[in-house]
Amino acid sequence: MEEFFRQRLAQLREQKGVSARDMSLTLGQSESYINKIENGKAFPSMQLFFYICDYFAITPKDFFDSGNSNPAAIEALTNDLKMLTDNQIASIADIVKDLKR
Repeated sequence: MEEFFRQRLAQLREQKGVSARDMSLTLGQSESYINKIENGKAFPSMQLFFYICDYFAITPKDFFDSGNSNPAAIEALTNDLKMLTDNQIASIADIVKDLKR
């Protein structure tokens, strides 16, 4: 579980294009905090874990969903889809089906 956490944190951070130092400072921690987590020398408290999820604009469930490689983009897309009409959603669904082939 700890190994998954470290890898997932690094994946999401790199995907966001932010350095471990910048993320650490944004979270109000020492500049090496995220680096220590990613290297297995520290583990965040539950409160800090929630801050990490907020930082990535994802839910804790999204954090642990290894099948979702880009949870922030999926969340944004889902929010956009909620604003479409039924016909527009059907059209998008057809496009997605075609892309999967």
